[in-house]
Formats: sequence, structure tokens, C-alpha cells
Amino acid sequence: MEELRNVIVVGAGPTGLLLAGDLAEAGIQTTLIERHPRGSDLTRAFAVHARTLEMLDMRGLAGPLIQRGRQVEGLRLFGRITVTVRGLPSRFPFVLVTPQYEVESLLEERARNAGAEIVRGTEVTGLRQDGAGAEVDLDDGTKRRAAYVVGADGHRSTIRRLAGLPFPGRTVIESVMLADVRLDADPGTLAANPHDHLFAFIAPFGDGYHRVIAWDADQRAPETDPVEMDELRRITRATIGTDFGMHDPRWTSRFHSDERQVPRYRAGRVFLTGDAAHEHSPAGGQGMNTGLMDSANLSWKLAQALTGGPDLLDSYHDERHPVGAAVIRGTGLLLRAAMVRGAPLRALRENMAAVALRTPAVQRQIRSALSGVWVSYPGPPGAHRFTGRRAPDIALRGPVPRLFEALRGGRFVLVSDLPVPAGWEGRVQPARAARPGLPALLVRPDGHVAWAGDRQEGLRQALVSWCGDPVSPARTGRAEAAPAR
Repeated sequence: MEELRNVIVVGAGPTGLLLAGDLAEAGIQTTLIERHPRGSDLTRAFAVHARTLEMLDMRGLAGPLIQRGRQVEGLRLFGRITVTVRGLPSRFPFVLVTPQYEVESLLEERARNAGAEIVRGTEVTGLRQDGAGAEVDLDDGTKRRAAYVVGADGHRSTIRRLAGLPFPGRTVIESVMLADVRLDADPGTLAANPHDHLFAFIAPFGDGYHRVIAWDADQRAPETDPVEMDELRRITRATIGTDFGMHDPRWTSRFHSDERQVPRYRAGRVFLTGDAAHEHSPAGGQGMNTGLMDSANLSWKLAQALTGGPDLLDSYHDERHPVGAAVIRGTGLLLRAAMVRGAPLRALRENMAAVALRTPAVQRQIRSALSGVWVSYPGPPGAHRFTGRRAPDIALRGPVPRLFEALRGGRFVLVSDLPVPAGWEGRVQPARAARPGLPALLVRPDGHVAWAGDRQEGLRQALVSWCGDPVSPARTGRAEAAPAR
């Protein structure tokens, strides 16, 4: 049987588009299947956090996206408390507010340019897998076969259902209203304020529109009911003190929020990413960001497994499932704090938050949690303390000035005065830190440290584990054929 070296990705939201673009740039034949006939103009997700911008920077997309949004440094909570991300150890110490379709537009253009096949208006109806690959049935009567199938098709994932994976959890909030509206007065920052049974949140898009999220615990209308502007104004005035003269909605919707997670992100040759694998409260704007990080973790592992590298695919679940669980816990706590009812409990909540935010360590922890820079993956016993951690954007000597630009080739990067050992030159990009004193760092394509140390033998062992056995000049790795991101 012919060895398959292709991937089918189902779902053309941000998570699926990033994955398809990564795979196509790595030289993997990639087909992206989406049931909607055209790109979405929905704007449910709107916050792009620092770690996501770093990941996009590694693909040359952060700059163009920043031009399409508005940078916000803080979030006003509970009326008088401000949480700021200023001072975050990142090139992007802010939250970028931009409609989800802007993220999708950039990612789709990249995927198409890299050669990904995007099939729209087609739905998957069946799924089978064996030891050599997986096959999907499409609603037009055709079949597609690939080495792997990835479900990036959202919380109602067809791929998850067809793979027989459970999605345990529960609904935590219902009939939340969304609207993109114009305002007569600018709130100036992200503003959120819960008040007894009411909640309102406002964020600026930077294009003249603001996102309004409003909820009334005592008015649980069906999700099919229209969103009335008078209802939005009433809730916003009651919680924030003014409705800022909101008018001219361009889009409205209702939704509910669940807390769910699949027990395993992998079922044989089928993987799940984003909302297909985990769902949580919208508090903190973590949904799209967490899904994009899932894809950034999975894409290079799939590419490597298909181009003769070591099989690290089980590590996708091992690394990302705990992150998804932590996000569910964190956003759940924030949501439950916002839903506290009764004046005494609200006063206690606000006083405790005000005291906690005076502590620098608490401020750093909140910034880290909100921005996504907290994520680290476990290293082996005895590993250097940098192993598994997010690598900062290290300044480099030479024509490539910083690490995130060096990572645009989709390869591992060795930041060291040590040379890349013979046999790995095609799969590892050499770089030298501009600042002395750092240990040698082998940085994964997703920007996490695979190995740190100062011994050549330790580096060789790490390269075998992460990149596979050395190859002769006649057998190059995936990276030489991959265009720069």
C-alpha cells in the first residue's frame, strides 16, 4: 500500500487555517474542508493576546494583523478595578482587539499561498481509519483519504462525533447577547462590570465599532430570539452606568457557554484542536487563542512524522490537554466571580480584588495568565530549567535580528556558539545570541525550548530525540523544502 503523506483538516476557522498553512509551508499536501460556502463574517472572538501575537510573529503575520486592530493595555473590572498587561515580558504588551474574520483572512491567504487546497461548501459525513491512514466521506458522494485527519470544526465537531470521542461537561451560562455597535462616547479601554444578575462588557475594534456583550441571568431567552438594542442599553446602563450612546448594530447574536473537554485529543490517526477539543467560558477571551496554540503545537509534529522525523504525535495530547484544562478552570473562576449576587458578596469580591492587585506578584500572575505567556511543557528529569518554557524573542547576531524571525522557516533553531552537528544542518537553523551568558538553546518550531545546556553531547542526544537520526547530505529534512514563513 502506498505510504500516505497528506493531511485532511476539517474546519476553516482560525485553528484549522493556521494548521493548514503550517503543514502546506512544510511541504505537506494539505486539504482543508469547510461546510460553509464562504468565509465567515462573524466576530464572536475579538481578543488576540500576547502569546498568540508572538506565534503569529513567527509566521510573519503579527504586523499585518496589528494594523487591522486596536491595542488595549488594560481591562476595567467591577467598575473601579483595572487589570493592565503593561510591562508584560513580550514585544506585544497589550491585547489586540480585532474581529475574528481579520485573523481568518490573513491565515487563509497564507494557507492558499503555501499551496493548501481549501474546499468550501462541503461537509464530512463519514470517517474510517486503519493502520495506514484515515478516510472521510463527503456529502457530494466523494471520499478523501489521508495519513491523518484533524478536526478543527468547533464545539459541535462532526469529526469528534464520528471518531466516537466523548465531550463531557455542562452548560454554565445561557442566552448571552453579542452585538457590534457604534458608540457616541469611547469607553477608552476594555470595560466589564457585573452587577447582581446583570453583566456587560465593551471592547473597541478600532474601526468605529465596539463589541458589546450583555447578559441578564433572569431573562433566559432562546438563542433564536433577536437581540434588541433597548435590552443592551438597559443592561449596560445598569452595570457600567452609561450605554455610551450605542446605535447602528452591524451584527447581533445570542449564545450559550459550556465547560467541556475531550478525555483524549488523539484517537489513532484523528486529532482534535480548538473548540472541538475543549470549550470554556468566554471570560478572558481565551477561546481562539488557546485553539491557535493547539494548532501551533500539532502542526510541526505532524509534518515531522510525515517527513521521516521522530513520531512525537502523542506529545500533542500530553502537552495541550493540561493547558486546556487549566484554561477551563481559570475562565470558570473568572465567570463565577462575575456572577456573584448580592451587595455584600459583590463588595467583598471587589475589595479582595483591589487588595490582591496591589501585590506585584499577583499582577504578574494575572498578566501571564491573560496573555498566554505562562504556558510551559514538562521536561525530562534533570533537564535544564529552561526546558519546555516559552523562549523569549532573543536578539541575535547576523542577518536575522531576532529569534521569532529565525523561526519563520518552520525549523528548530539552535541559539548557540556551538555549531549544528553534522547531519542535522538541514533541519536546524543556527543562530547566535547578541547577549552573552545564555546557555545553548534548541528552540522548537512552536517557540518552546526543547533543550538547554552547554555540552555538545547533550545537544546531540536532544537532536536525536527531537529531530531524529542524522542524515547524509543526500537526505535532507523537511525544512530545506519548506519556504520561509
